[in-house]
Amino acid sequence: MKTKLSQQRMSKTRRSCGFINGIDVDAEGSRGGLCLAWRTGMDVTLKSFSKWHIDVMVKEDGSQAEWRFTGFYSSPYSKDQNQVWDLLKILSQNGTGPWLVIGDFNEIMYSFEKKRGLPRDQRRMEIFRETLTECQLTDIGFSGASFTWERGNLLETNIRERLDRGVANDEWISLFPMGRVQHLPFSTSDHCPLLINTVSVNSYSRHHRFHFEVWWTMEESFEEVLRGIWESSSEPLMEKLKSLQNGLEEWAGVIKRKKGELKKKLSQELEMLLLEERDDETLARIIDTKIHLNMEIEKD
Repeated sequence: MKTKLSQQRMSKTRRSCGFINGIDVDAEGSRGGLCLAWRTGMDVTLKSFSKWHIDVMVKEDGSQAEWRFTGFYSSPYSKDQNQVWDLLKILSQNGTGPWLVIGDFNEIMYSFEKKRGLPRDQRRMEIFRETLTECQLTDIGFSGASFTWERGNLLETNIRERLDRGVANDEWISLFPMGRVQHLPFSTSDHCPLLINTVSVNSYSRHHRFHFEVWWTMEESFEEVLRGIWESSSEPLMEKLKSLQNGLEEWAGVIKRKKGELKKKLSQELEMLLLEERDDETLARIIDTKIHLNMEIEKD
């Protein structure tokens, strides 16, 4: 959401990230814009879209269950909110079955979901809660750094609100009883990335295939490891290639774990810093940690 890109530019960006399949909604100038992207292995059918939402049906390979997903973006302006909540009510009437809605609702449900700044209008929060109740949607349990920075106030007033969330109906919760929404630490935005876990009891595993990873060639130890594995084997060619595959995967696993541990450590540090009270020293540590984490992500 808020891609701020035209449909053509967003499509190009999406494809460069490896998502061949997608639905892109134009931004209005430099404002708004939505994108829903998915990889192969999922059957996604578009139901409707607007500048506020993308509504689809989802079916994953190996699963008999089909469920509904709506990516939702509510207006930050109070003059538009009645129209947006009416849209959500209409969507709730246009289908049955498991339904998940996630996105930036630009509204909080209760006053404790905001830290600092002017108190949120009680009537606005009531209308939001009433809308979710009418749509039979329940807030999904969350964890992590769930507060969103209010843009423009990071250094001035340190206002934080829980604007990003996931809500679902009872049928979706029954389909995915372990389904949870996690707010991930954010290093390049004032909003929280939302990770939805849909692991079910009937999860399945795919047959493992060997894939050569381009990033291996960027590691200093790659050539030495490759040469060592190849020259240490006197087996016939096909067996030798198999040994090479196994050896490279084992080596890559060690390297990847180290990289993963570093990113996890930085993410945890960032999450703790984001939950602390802010002073100049804490803000400087947040910036330094974000830069370090972004460098590691850029390497990937």
